[in-house]
Amino acid sequence: MKLEELVKRLDAEVLNAAEPLREIEGGYCGDFLSFVMSRAPEGSAWFTVMSNVNVIAVAVLAEVGAVVLCEGVRPDPAMLEKARSENITVIATKLPAFEAVLRYN
Repeated sequence: MKLEELVKRLDAEVLNAAEPLREIEGGYCGDFLSFVMSRAPEGSAWFTVMSNVNVIAVAVLAEVGAVVLCEGVRPDPAMLEKARSENITVIATKLPAFEAVLRYN
């Protein structure tokens, strides 16, 4: 699914649209960074409540298609700055992670 469709389904806000036409394929939900690094599928949407700069480092390593901040979480300024410099898409939704994943699916 395209980023635009993901944003619509999650009633989300785009905080950094690195690749707005990128196809998002699959998803991963988790906050344990080492799990995300080793288990998130490439090109997937990563659903998380973590909002620090380390999220972007993991997103780069895992090659995820987008980071989805759930439950109204907002990124800290360093995270957003790093997302811009590393070309990582970040969106935010007020939905709980479980509901966000259900709507994505």
